[in-house]
Amino acid sequence: MPIISRRGKDAYTSPIRHLGPYADAAKATGKHVYHLNIGNPDINTPELALAAVRNAAEKIVPYSPSKGFTSYRKKLVSYYERFGIEGLSYEDIIITNGASEGILFSMFSCLDAGDEVIIPEPFYAIYNAFSYVSGVKLVTITSSIENGYALPTAQEFINCITPRTKAIFICNPNNPTGCVYTREELEELGDIVKKHDLFFFVDEVYREFSYEDDFYSVLNIKGLEDHVVVIDSISKRFSACGARVGALVSKNPQILENVNKYAEFRLSPPHFGQVLAEATLDVPESYINEVKIEYVKRRDLIYSRLSKMDDVICKKPKGAFYILAKVPIDDCVKFCKWLLTDFEYKRSTVMLAPASGFYATPGKGKQEVRLAYVLNSETIELAMDCLEVALKEYPGRVPTQRIPTNGVLKHD
Repeated sequence: MPIISRRGKDAYTSPIRHLGPYADAAKATGKHVYHLNIGNPDINTPELALAAVRNAAEKIVPYSPSKGFTSYRKKLVSYYERFGIEGLSYEDIIITNGASEGILFSMFSCLDAGDEVIIPEPFYAIYNAFSYVSGVKLVTITSSIENGYALPTAQEFINCITPRTKAIFICNPNNPTGCVYTREELEELGDIVKKHDLFFFVDEVYREFSYEDDFYSVLNIKGLEDHVVVIDSISKRFSACGARVGALVSKNPQILENVNKYAEFRLSPPHFGQVLAEATLDVPESYINEVKIEYVKRRDLIYSRLSKMDDVICKKPKGAFYILAKVPIDDCVKFCKWLLTDFEYKRSTVMLAPASGFYATPGKGKQEVRLAYVLNSETIELAMDCLEVALKEYPGRVPTQRIPTNGVLKHD
């Protein structure tokens, strides 16, 4: 038998999806599974966008240009102007197969094997996987649930810079923490990347979902045109995860030239995905406003329920649609698997994402789980009923490790 590659054997597994077979097995026994493990919203995709696909006149499905539909890229310029982003051309935008491809293209286009990227952890798990594929080293700064996973200080980023440092990478609003970074924080990081001549990768997929303050894009910061690469996607804002349409945005022509090489290698982004994506830009603003109100309602509910559970620590998210919770368990992977294989309450259970997969530092996040509040309030209530019982019955229950911040620990 041929020997498979070490790269394949050592590749990271998804903390979100690798428990899928256990969920399937649980469902096969008649057990209902509440899926809070993945950001797959239950809110309807806009009918206007679905109709554009249904009514498409094409008799064949051709390749699109490698950069994506020109008409869509031009309309995206107007979309970004809604956020005060000025001076953007459609030539600064390359359409990708979801945000995931944009992340991979960014790393391949800007970084060499052995280069270092500074990133706060916990972070979206796919960054780990793509850095491994790219041969890039993630240098992490660990944030804490006790201070709400606040962005590390500018000095902490500076302390991590070495001759191999090539970029800083953040997600804003953040998956998995729900943090939203301020204009001042972004400008501080901007000063660092300019001074040390670094790239600044920012995943802004959740820009619509900032609940306390107005969202501020890194593309608004003057003087960073040669440094910034923004990753975007329609998946979350329009409940269109399966369309697989994202975008990479930069004003640096050398980055775009390199990214386009990879875009040409993979031929083109999805044709009908782009038909749907372009139509979403004609959806009334009321759609997003209503969706945002719904997510605030769900956030407040899940935060309230978790806060009342014994020995559970959590902070109220300010954006995206995830909440991390520290729970009284010995190991989050074992716990999440146990929920699917050994636990049920009223013929139901809940599927969560083990948070250790959102850290690069070994041993971190073992008592944390990520919950996606992408289901309606009634379903969240039922899921929380399951989780509350599960935390009492779990055989590996241990007290949460409480780490005071400035000597004080309290809920929001």
